[in-house]
Amino acid sequence: MVEAESRIVDLESSCSSCGSSRVVRDYELGKAVCGNCGKVIREGIMDRGPEWREYSQEEREKRNRQGSPTTLTIHDKGLSTQIDQKNRDAKGNNLSPSKRALMYRLRKWHRRSMVSGSMERNLTTALSEIDRMASQLGLPRKVRESASKFYREAVKKDLIRGHSIESVTSGALYAACRENQIPRTLDEIAEVSQAERIDIGKNYRLLTRELDIYLPPVDPTRFIARFGSELEISPETRVKAIELIKEAKENKLSSGKSPVGIAAAALYMAGIMEGEKRSQREVAEVAKVTGVTVRKRYQEIAEELGIELNP
Repeated sequence: MVEAESRIVDLESSCSSCGSSRVVRDYELGKAVCGNCGKVIREGIMDRGPEWREYSQEEREKRNRQGSPTTLTIHDKGLSTQIDQKNRDAKGNNLSPSKRALMYRLRKWHRRSMVSGSMERNLTTALSEIDRMASQLGLPRKVRESASKFYREAVKKDLIRGHSIESVTSGALYAACRENQIPRTLDEIAEVSQAERIDIGKNYRLLTRELDIYLPPVDPTRFIARFGSELEISPETRVKAIELIKEAKENKLSSGKSPVGIAAAALYMAGIMEGEKRSQREVAEVAKVTGVTVRKRYQEIAEELGIELNP
């Protein structure tokens, strides 16, 4: 009843038995009772206060999570402990030379014990390679997690045998970009990879087939922001390029065509229409396609949509 006293709220209604206006709301039981005689005045009441409460220091310490969350980007999923590299004790004092030597040996054997089998060594190398490439491409963490998941599944199904780690990790990273709708082309993956483009493409198709990965078609509009920024084109021109792509998709002009080529052609056309013309060569270099591709795509779109341009 002491806890209930802290939740006393003066209501306009009064108890029908004793006439007392002292009403207690117990939100845990969902009842309003008379504070004088204990009669239940109302049931099924709702707490309309804030959805938070203040915890004491002891409660906060009990509720705190211990350690960092698990992640697929580390071979042991981040469950192992780490020995700090700082040669200081708990009070912040420097360690003696003998204790420094001891900590050095402990760190060395700790690292060795973390990677004991061939599979763990393979995962350590592969996941480090995925992290390196993702960092160079500026990819978010969710893409790294997806790529790590694909590679782990490939290891379980023994799809790595006969293939280099670099080519499989690159294929997994490209598949992760496709899954998360991140605009990165196969050529961009090959630039930061240590594998050849043709090998990356083969392993990408192998992973999607054997792991039964569904990857939605790449939307050409996702390339507009990045390409437009590199070409220093205004937001109005980028919006016009997106409108052209949407019209092209409605007329099924993008079916079977490279989304990068469609995006490049739309930017080229929008630049002419908005007075911010960029040459076909400039657009092709940014999109990493040939000038012929840009020319063919823009001619197809212009002809089908009835747009007259003066390049």
